[in-house]
Amino acid sequence: MAAERIDTDRLVLVPLRVDHAHEMAEVLADPSLYAFFAGAPPTAEIMRTRYAYLVAGSPDPAVSWCNWVVHLREADCLTGFAQAIVTRSDQGSTAVISLVTGRPWQGRGIGGEAALGMLGWLRGQGVDTVVADIHPDNRASAAAAARSGFTCTGEVLHDRLRWRLRLSGSRR
Repeated sequence: MAAERIDTDRLVLVPLRVDHAHEMAEVLADPSLYAFFAGAPPTAEIMRTRYAYLVAGSPDPAVSWCNWVVHLREADCLTGFAQAIVTRSDQGSTAVISLVTGRPWQGRGIGGEAALGMLGWLRGQGVDTVVADIHPDNRASAAAAARSGFTCTGEVLHDRLRWRLRLSGSRR
């Protein structure tokens, strides 16, 4: 499975390319974005190296790395990223997703719209279950997950709460 372009009302989720690194380093430059996960704002060079690795794809044929940058049409700029790590097995397929919206674009529903676009795409790819691991203090992400239909399972993994969504009507 490979990331494909996803269009929503205001956004285009564009499959990740190495040349997105410079603009994404600017999008991710606000240190407050790192309150709920380890790290610091990356340089463009760090992003180029990271993106080259991600674009190369998973070395495990049962795992697909699907990565997008989120483009806001009205402003003609990138606002964040979305990713899904999809694992297929005899029991079905599961995607672990994450989304980050840059600070200047938060509070405008961009992350939620990107999530719904990605969820629709994953459903169309036959993914059965989607999970998101959210820091318990990250109320905005928890609220967005709940609005998207996720349920908190109560499972704790590396200081994060696991949220789960079963995709009905998946094509297999």
